[in-house]
Amino acid sequence: MGMVPNQRVTRLGQTHDEIPASNSNGASSSTATAKKRWYNLMPLLVVLVVVAEIGFLGRLDMAKNAAMLADSFYQLTTSFSSAGDSGTEEVGPGLVDIDRGAEAGGCEEWLLREDSVVYSRDFEKEPVWVNGGDQEWKSCAVGCKFQYNANQKPDATFGVGQQPGTANVLRSMESSHYYSENNIDLARRRGYNIVMTTSLSSDVPVGYFSWAEYDIMAPPQAKTEKALAAAFISNCGARNFRLQALEALEKAKVSIDSYGSCHRNHDGRVDKVATLKRYKFSLAFENSNEEDYVTEKFFQSLVAGCVPVVVGAPNILDFAPSPDSILHIRELKDAESVANTMKSLAENSDAFNQSLRWKFEGPSDSFKALVDMAAVHSSCRLCIYLATMIHEKEEQTPAFLKRPCKCTRGLETVYHVYVRERGRFEMESIFLRSSNLTLEALESAVLSKFKALKHVPIWKPERPESIRGGNELKIYRVYPVGKTQREALYTFRFGGDAEFRSHIERNPCAKFEVIFV
Repeated sequence: MGMVPNQRVTRLGQTHDEIPASNSNGASSSTATAKKRWYNLMPLLVVLVVVAEIGFLGRLDMAKNAAMLADSFYQLTTSFSSAGDSGTEEVGPGLVDIDRGAEAGGCEEWLLREDSVVYSRDFEKEPVWVNGGDQEWKSCAVGCKFQYNANQKPDATFGVGQQPGTANVLRSMESSHYYSENNIDLARRRGYNIVMTTSLSSDVPVGYFSWAEYDIMAPPQAKTEKALAAAFISNCGARNFRLQALEALEKAKVSIDSYGSCHRNHDGRVDKVATLKRYKFSLAFENSNEEDYVTEKFFQSLVAGCVPVVVGAPNILDFAPSPDSILHIRELKDAESVANTMKSLAENSDAFNQSLRWKFEGPSDSFKALVDMAAVHSSCRLCIYLATMIHEKEEQTPAFLKRPCKCTRGLETVYHVYVRERGRFEMESIFLRSSNLTLEALESAVLSKFKALKHVPIWKPERPESIRGGNELKIYRVYPVGKTQREALYTFRFGGDAEFRSHIERNPCAKFEVIFV
């Protein structure tokens, strides 16, 4: 059980020989000794009463009643101890008296006070500096400047520099199949501390998706073209099978109007999205099959209200607004099967409309959670990432390591935990109790906190009005700060309440991020 400052624990059952006599008179000394024995034994009697009462309440909520009775026991034992002649505060074996300030104001108030250590750097007054570009983000959650300043040591620089204490940043939206250093492991070996690529496993992902850039929820238009699909493919030397896939679809009697340099049969001087709107299908064929490498080809297809037929990212379903909204040619041998599906959907208006149902009912929560990330520009997210690193380094100093982060009263411990919305920087305090240290309790505490703050999700102004929702907050994920977006969105889960409890106990003042949808 954790200790807090100014704790004093005395063994239950201390004999009168261990207590100095306060009166030389024999009778008075005997009376005082008997009285002291009585007060020493009272906590043990209270324990027995508590155990009996818990048993009596066995059909009720045991965790709640046990915590309640434990708190009562703490107060009783403290009262009995205080009434003794010695003036020493005593508690039963295994119980710890908390700081007197905690008793007066409660564990929460005490933790807010004791865990409040001021960071040495205020990012509003001393913004994060990045060498490269010429930007200043007034709306970013931290002060954030991208410019060269000879008198200012940067926190980060694009490229691999030689300045100690400055992070080296790689930023690219190209496939690692063409630019090998965009592979995260290789980038690390080449000296990059921070990687910004389309990979959701990178430190600060820079995807092609955005509510602001793409009118994803635009209503579909009538499909007036005779051909089933449109294609815009200009790199005829792609390092995957996309041209072979196009040829396989044509061989399977799928009619395709090609506007790009490859297999061109139509004039390519057209507005791409406006053209796509007239087709039922779009060939969203990427130039490489790389995880998370999903470009404008795919998102423009969604805007146009046609069904994307994809050659590209093996995990493309992670980017789909609904499970039945896309068709995926994983391998060249899949082309014939996909061709049959395309023809079947084209002939059955109800089935085809089902593929576009998300346009009217809204996309999945997972799709919203993905695209919402881009509501905060990647440059701002880089600054938040850097500021978080700087604070985490300072949190390893003595001033921070001495924070209690938990408060024990009786049989229950209150844990001080921090949480922030993804895309923001400042943390909010929440408190979890050892009697209910569960994932459900975490989500409940997070919702209660942000509702009390009348919190407005960071994506609210940018999302299309049709999917902004009301004022109710809905949690999609809560995860430890430091997880990648691939982990946060798709792969990370606590393995139940026991693993979550272990995380809280092993990480004092644990920090989390929450994604609202």
